[in-house]
Amino acid sequence: MTFLAPDRLLLLALPVALAAAYVLLSRRRRLHAVRLPTARVLAAVSPRRSAWRRHAPAAVAVLTLVLLVVGLARPARDEQVPREAAIVVLAVDVSASMTATDVSPSRIDAAVAAAGDFVDDVPERFQLGLVAFDGTARVLASPTEDHAAVRAALRRLTPGEGTAAGEGIAAALDAITTSVEAAGAATDDLPASIVLLSDGATTVGRPVESAARDAADRSVPVSTIAFGTDHGQVVVGGEVVPVPADREAMAEVADITGGTASEAETAGELHDVYDDIGTEVGSVTEQREIGRAFLGVALVALLAAVAASFVWTPRLP
Repeated sequence: MTFLAPDRLLLLALPVALAAAYVLLSRRRRLHAVRLPTARVLAAVSPRRSAWRRHAPAAVAVLTLVLLVVGLARPARDEQVPREAAIVVLAVDVSASMTATDVSPSRIDAAVAAAGDFVDDVPERFQLGLVAFDGTARVLASPTEDHAAVRAALRRLTPGEGTAAGEGIAAALDAITTSVEAAGAATDDLPASIVLLSDGATTVGRPVESAARDAADRSVPVSTIAFGTDHGQVVVGGEVVPVPADREAMAEVADITGGTASEAETAGELHDVYDDIGTEVGSVTEQREIGRAFLGVALVALLAAVAASFVWTPRLP
């Protein structure tokens, strides 16, 4: 919970001061009664099992003031609100290492299947795009509300040589810029994000960190998925080549851009990651004020204090 007007919490000094004054006066009254005892006074100050009733109205009154002050400070909490519109571009690594079979049936087949499910779950009002990268990057589907076109483009993914993750991010950024300009909207009105899946280190093209900084400058978060196991391998020119996932590079990209970094070593884990990312890109966190709840409780507490004072406080006949 946060407070939108935290300076008003300084008013909490008032109920604290009132509570301290009440305690001080109660002690002085008891000391005075002991010094000048009378039968009536001694009866009034003698401990009884119901003594707490004398203090309950004052305690509730102080609590009421605390709740009122907290309500005036405009308390708020984070809530997930569905986005009205957004652009999401999938950037998928199709380098030769994606043919590794450490993920069944292969990394690229598992990636296509999971990305297809992700496309199915994304709200229809969102624009989806697809970028594939190996030694180069190419836009296979410009951001569009025609999600069937993106699914069809996914089925056309084929592996190539090299890994140009930086170029993949750059191509996705260009596709986003084109779509935003075509819509005549600002990035704030049409938020965009990139979902980058890669299994290895960048070997060609611009450094992935440089592309990540470009994305950060444009306020486009890149959520990354480091896909594959540490024992993945492929055969190149008759030689077995290890192709472990480059988790550190993917985590750095997410950190630079404000996205989330995830890892997946199985097809099931990849589906779960895409589900989480789908929830993230499909909603935005907003602060909702909850001050009315505190004010409502304060009103109930005040009524309770008044009722208690009528019931428990001695009255003149």
